[in-house]
Order: sequence, then C-alpha cells, then structure tokens
Amino acid sequence: MTGLTTHVLDTASGTPAEGLRIDLYRLDGGAREKLKSVATNSDGRVDGGPILIGDAFAAGEYELVFHAGDYLRSRGVKLAEPAFLDVIPIRFGISDTAAHYHVPLLLSPYGYSTYRGS
Repeated sequence: MTGLTTHVLDTASGTPAEGLRIDLYRLDGGAREKLKSVATNSDGRVDGGPILIGDAFAAGEYELVFHAGDYLRSRGVKLAEPAFLDVIPIRFGISDTAAHYHVPLLLSPYGYSTYRGS
C-alpha cells in the first residue's frame, strides 16, 4: 500500500482516540496549504483509507496537526488553561511516493510520541 495514514492512541485511557480532529497541510517554503480535515473513528484511525493517496500523494513536506486539547476536553479530562498540550503539529517529509508513510500518535494530557510506522 502507498499513501499516508495515521493512528491515534490515548495512552492515558488505554484506548483508541475516537473523534480527534486532524488537519493536514502541505508546506512549500513559507507557505502552508491546508489539504483536508479528518477525524478519527472508534479505532483511532481515519475512515476511507489513506489521508493522502494517488496523485495527491506527492513528495514534499507536510504537517499533521492533531487537536489533542479538544479531544481530551470532550472526554472529560480537566486540563489547565492554557493546556500543556493543546494542538500538536508533526512535520515530516515524503520522499518516496511508492512507499507507505504511517505517522501514528501516542497521546496523553502531558506527553506524546510519534514515529514512522508501517
């Protein structure tokens, strides 16, 4: 499979992060173009397959913006104002359009982790 996918797990609750909004941007020098907004399903993934696929899956620099604060508040988590982690941007590059790029997020109110998954 080629394309860009993500998976969000709420490590504080030990469950997939359902209903977390994610914005995808393409970066070009100083320009930042919003490509789409999606939300995670009950498995912490995005419905409908890869977020980017086909002709839209082009080499370049991208940013996934995870709206963690909104998600945590919707789950009843009491966050300080301002929240320690509210919006989490992850910038990454796509160099091989014949490959699969998986950018997962492990999330809690006070920390997160990501890596290039498979």
